[in-house]
Amino acid sequence: MTSKIDTLCIHAGQEPDPVSGAVMTPIVLSSTFFQTGPAELVGAYDYSRAGNPTRTALEGCLAALEGGKHAVAFGSGCAATTTILLTLKSGDHVVTSDDVYGGTFRIFDKVMKDFGVEATFVDMTDPARVRAAMRPSTKLVWLETPSNPMLKILDIAAIAEIARERRAALCVDNTFATPILQRPLELGATMVVHSMTKYLNGHSDVVGGCVMTSDDALAERLHFLQKSVGAVPSPFDCYLVLRGLKTLAVRMERHVQNATKLAGWLASHGQVERVHFPGLESHPGAALARRQMKGPGGMISFELRGGLAASRAFLGALRVFACAESLGGVESLAEHPALMTHASLTAEARRALGIGDGLIRLSIGIEDAGDLQADLERAFAAARS
Repeated sequence: MTSKIDTLCIHAGQEPDPVSGAVMTPIVLSSTFFQTGPAELVGAYDYSRAGNPTRTALEGCLAALEGGKHAVAFGSGCAATTTILLTLKSGDHVVTSDDVYGGTFRIFDKVMKDFGVEATFVDMTDPARVRAAMRPSTKLVWLETPSNPMLKILDIAAIAEIARERRAALCVDNTFATPILQRPLELGATMVVHSMTKYLNGHSDVVGGCVMTSDDALAERLHFLQKSVGAVPSPFDCYLVLRGLKTLAVRMERHVQNATKLAGWLASHGQVERVHFPGLESHPGAALARRQMKGPGGMISFELRGGLAASRAFLGALRVFACAESLGGVESLAEHPALMTHASLTAEARRALGIGDGLIRLSIGIEDAGDLQADLERAFAAARS
């Protein structure tokens, strides 16, 4: 099998069906599988929570895309995150980046804390802060890059070295970049996590998550937890993600193209205070993004002048963009982090991160860039009035 990622998107983990010869992976909906006798399996499967042929095909494709030996699929990105944290025990400590998805923050701060797993949130743009936050009990370092919603760029290789020195695992949330633009395992990460809901599926019709790693023992533990906890995706959802992955490379090319054009236009707009996009030279992580990524991605955050009232008017006037949570679909979305995706953070925490009332996050789709710009200009006009 060729190692070119565009080809892996379409073929990895997927052979023609040996029964029918079907080129596309079948959706195997059976919850249970025939045995010729007690514990005498016909194939590799006995019960669909433990394993399913459609899920196996998806996991094979996901592992290949991230350059890992193993992939484990889950019913949501939050389920994938929680299962990773279930590999820890009470008294263990996690160092995590301060600018993470609100659902990730909630899992650390509101769920795992009750089970004795403590998290320290750190601005990881300076790896020295990661080193300073490490403790003897630190078992995991967790980061997002680009981050959500401020699009910080973090040095994966440098942080991986710190984690290795302290014998801690490094998990990188690669949802924003996708393996098309960034491969954290090649930069030293222990594992990579994705919300498959986003770019991997790409059509806003699946909720799912996954973890990829080359660590055999970790993969065995994750598969055990996947089976035992039961946070598994349905075969139909696995099929839909496989279908979406076939166009991931071409979609990401268009996402990046559109976002780069719109970010440059926004940066010169009189109603915009600041644009957060790693493809702009004004971004503090632009040079690092060029080193560890193949493109700046399809996400833009910007600060709109006029505060909350202007933000509400702006979002209410959009017609091509949809005001909605989530991201990474073929359609363009716009949202207000302070009121939507990051509402679980305290107001003080949002202020510290720069998530103000004027911050708008855009997921740039693959529509015509001119139509998207015209739609944003219509929203700016509404915000002015």
